[in-house]
Amino acid sequence: MPYPIERYLNVRSASGGTFRPDGGRLAFLTDITGTYQVWAVDASPPGQPTPWPDQLTFFKERVLTVAYSPVMDEMIFSTDVGGNERAQLFLLSGDGREIRQLTDAPQAIHSFGGWSHDGRSIAYASNARDARVFDIYVMDVHKGTAQMVFEGDGWFYVAGFSPDGRQLLIGKAYSSFDQDLWLLDLGSGTTHHLTPHQGSVRYEAVFAPDGRRLYVATDLDRDFLTLAHLDLTAVAHGAPQLVFRDEVGWDVSSLRVCRAGRWLAYHVNADGYTQPTIESLADGSTLALQGLPPGVSEVSEFSPDGQQAAITVTGARYNPDVWLADLTTGETRQLTRSSRAGLPHASFVEPELIRYPSFDGLPIAGFLYRPVGAQTGDKLRVLCIVHGGPESQTQPTFGPLTQYFVNRGYAVFAPNVRGSTGYGKRFTHLDDVEKRLDAVADLAAGARYLVDQGIADPKCLAVYGGSYGGFMVLAALTHYPELWAAGIDVVGIANFITFLHNTGPWRRDLRIAEYGDPEKDRDLLERISPINHVHRITAPLMVVHGANDPRVPVGEAEQIVAALRARQVPVVYLRYEDEGHGLSKLANRLDAYGKMADFLDQYL
Repeated sequence: MPYPIERYLNVRSASGGTFRPDGGRLAFLTDITGTYQVWAVDASPPGQPTPWPDQLTFFKERVLTVAYSPVMDEMIFSTDVGGNERAQLFLLSGDGREIRQLTDAPQAIHSFGGWSHDGRSIAYASNARDARVFDIYVMDVHKGTAQMVFEGDGWFYVAGFSPDGRQLLIGKAYSSFDQDLWLLDLGSGTTHHLTPHQGSVRYEAVFAPDGRRLYVATDLDRDFLTLAHLDLTAVAHGAPQLVFRDEVGWDVSSLRVCRAGRWLAYHVNADGYTQPTIESLADGSTLALQGLPPGVSEVSEFSPDGQQAAITVTGARYNPDVWLADLTTGETRQLTRSSRAGLPHASFVEPELIRYPSFDGLPIAGFLYRPVGAQTGDKLRVLCIVHGGPESQTQPTFGPLTQYFVNRGYAVFAPNVRGSTGYGKRFTHLDDVEKRLDAVADLAAGARYLVDQGIADPKCLAVYGGSYGGFMVLAALTHYPELWAAGIDVVGIANFITFLHNTGPWRRDLRIAEYGDPEKDRDLLERISPINHVHRITAPLMVVHGANDPRVPVGEAEQIVAALRARQVPVVYLRYEDEGHGLSKLANRLDAYGKMADFLDQYL
C-alpha cells in the first residue's frame, strides 16, 4: 500500500547554517512549520545530544536568507510577499525578540551581499531606483542609514567586503553564463575592472583572508569551471592575471573562505554528485571528510575559529539537513534531523545514472528511479521530469514528488538534456537560440530509449517540468505528441514573445541573451513557442501557476489553457493567488501535488 502524498509533502528540510560569532550556536532555515523560517540551535560538543532548536521568526511568508553578524549576536534575514521575490532585509536579535526592518521599498528587490568584518555594515544590491537595473548600497545596520556606493547599468550584485572593509567585490551578470568582476573602493568610489574578456565567461570569487588576492572559479579559456587565484596587488598596474590550477574535468564552484585564515572550501560536481573539498591555506593539503552520505553536500560557512564547518547535505534518499564537520579530525555529524513524516528510510530509492545517445549521437546523462520491487522485463509507467533553467542540472537531491511517484509504482526519469550545466561550457551552449528544440529532441530520445530498453510502457509516458522545464513539457507535447500520454506544466513558458515582454524588467536582458531578441529573432521565437503549435497537443495537460510570478508571468498559463479549452483538449488549471514562481506554501503544495497524482493516475 503506497504512502499518501501528504506524508511526502510533510518531509522537512534544513539548510544554510550560519555561526554566531562565538561559534556556539547556528542559525539556519527550515520548513518545520510548512514555510521556511529562521531557527537556531546550540552546537553541542560531539557525543552529546543536540537540543531541540528554537524558532526565531514566525512569518506567514517564507524567509529566503539568513546570515549571522561576525561580531554580535544578531543576524540579517530576508523575506518576500506571496512569492513575488521582492525581498526586504531585516535585522534580527539572536534571541528572536527584536526584528527591525532595514529596507522598505516593497516594489524593489534587495539582494543581500554580506556583512563587513567589523559587523557595522552590510552591502546589498537593489533595483529601487530603476526596476531594470541593480545599484549597490552599503548600510550602517544600527543607524539604519544606507548609501548608494555604485550606480548600476545592469544586473549587478555584491560578492563580499574585503577583510579591511575598504573595498567591495561586485559583479555584473550579462547572462547566466557571462559575468564580470570589479573592485570598488568605498573611500574614493573608483572601480577596477578585474576580468576583461571576450565571449561568455563565468566567474565566482571570494577574498582571501588577507585581502591580497581572490580565489576564483572560472571557465575563461576552458570548458569547465576551474580554480584559480588573482593577485590584487597588481590592480594598480593594470588588470591582474589569473593563475590557474589544473582543470579537473568537472565544474569547481561554491567557494568559501574561513575568516580565521585556515581553510578554503569548494566542491567538484562529478556527474551531479558533489562532496566538499576542504583545503588548508597554509600548505595546500586537503582534509578528507568522513561520513557524509552520497548526494550533494555544500559548505555554507566556517566557524569563526576555523575549527568547524556547517554543511548542507542532501541526497536522493536523504532530505536536506545541516551537518557539522570537525576540521581537526575530518569527522562529520548530523546537527539537524528534519522529519521524514514517518516514511521509512528504506522506502526511498537511489537512482541509477544512465547515458543514452540522442538523435545526433550526443550522449545524454540522466537519473532513473525504479520502483521498489520492479522486475527485469516489467514495462513501467514512467514520469519524465525535466529541470528548469535552462542553465541548471538535475542532481541526486531529495525530491519528495519523485519518491512519492516511485512509491506508487512509477519509474521517474530525470535527464540532463543539452543546455544543462555540469557537463562543460560547450554542452551548455548546445541549446542556445536557434538550437533550442535540440534539447526537446534529447528529451524525446530519452523516452524512446526507455521504451527500446523494455523499461517503459510506450502507452504510459508522462512529462513534468517547472519554469523552463514547463516550456520543455509544452514543447515535447507539441513536437512529439505521439510519445506522451499526459503532461504537467508548472509555471512554464508558452509564448517567448509575451514572456520576454512581461518578465521582470531586471531579468529581461539576461533572458534575451539565452533565448533570443524579440526584435531581431522574432521569427525564431515564434517558431519555437508552444502556443503557436498548440493544435498538435493531444495529451491531457495540467497547468499550475502562481498569480504573483515575476519570472514567468501567469499570462503564460492563461494562454495555453485558453487555447486547449477552445480545442476541447482535457486541461486542468490550478492558479494560486498567493504564490510566485513555484509553490512555497504547504497548503498549496498539498492541494496541487495531490491533484497531480490523481491526474497522472487517471491518464496513465
